[in-house]
Amino acid sequence: MYSDERQRLGRLEDNLKSRMQILGLIRSFFNEQGFLEVETPVFVPSVAPERYIKPVECQNGYLSTSPELYMKRMLASGYTNIYQISRCFRDGEKGRHHNPEFSMLEWYRVGADYLQMINDTENLFYHISMKLFGKIQIRYLGQDIDLTPPWERLTVRDAFLNTVGWDPVNTDDEKRFDEDLVLKVIPSFQSHRPTVLLDYPAKMASLARLKKTNPEVAERAEFFISGLEMANAYSELTNPLEQSARFAEEKKLIEAEQNRRVVTPEIFLEAVKYLPVCTGNALGIDRLVMFFCNTDQIQDVMPFTADTA
Repeated sequence: MYSDERQRLGRLEDNLKSRMQILGLIRSFFNEQGFLEVETPVFVPSVAPERYIKPVECQNGYLSTSPELYMKRMLASGYTNIYQISRCFRDGEKGRHHNPEFSMLEWYRVGADYLQMINDTENLFYHISMKLFGKIQIRYLGQDIDLTPPWERLTVRDAFLNTVGWDPVNTDDEKRFDEDLVLKVIPSFQSHRPTVLLDYPAKMASLARLKKTNPEVAERAEFFISGLEMANAYSELTNPLEQSARFAEEKKLIEAEQNRRVVTPEIFLEAVKYLPVCTGNALGIDRLVMFFCNTDQIQDVMPFTADTA
């Protein structure tokens, strides 16, 4: 039995070397811009209540689903531009592109919005690609991908109207939205260029700021390459009353629909009162490595997954 594992681990060696290079390039990208690398707890008393993210319960707390709340508490205390490479845990996320334990890159800029975060993400990919390969045209799963900024940008409204003929901003149908997004909208994106999908319906952004010129949508952006979701960015919500109301609504729905306990992150809600105007992004490192290693299997870039642990 171990002989099979030995062969499997041997096949991973080149990808793991690339993974370490990419982690180093991430750090050089942010360090050169004056970001501070931080660390926050993995074992936490509460997480952000979100229906589509199920935390792993541990003793009287949880394993972190994201470092977001703690990093924002640091921003509220006076920190400016910060980033973190952390381990995160989400129950039930298992498959070709998912693992219950995974690596996340999160970074935050003070005094900026999600449009700046889109630029950051494009520039990060440019930096990694140029340092690894000396070019920004990448071969991925038989397709040439051009990473040259700016990437294709589509609003959710336009993407859905053009592809499936209905407007999810005006029509509240989450099940239909999820099905159409996965089965029709994302497959319609250009295959040779990354796509940024932005301005999500207001109800689909629990920690994002609503757009001042159009409060029906939130300043949220997701990034896709060859159908693979890479990152999720937004202008951060800094209104404590609105944030508290959103969490309360999510808590109510989770308890009713999933019959699981929800611990409200009270210290975070107190910190929101002092949160400056800022923007943040969460990028899956394992998927980033998958892309630059030309594989669509998360097992190819991690020595141990839920299936092999």
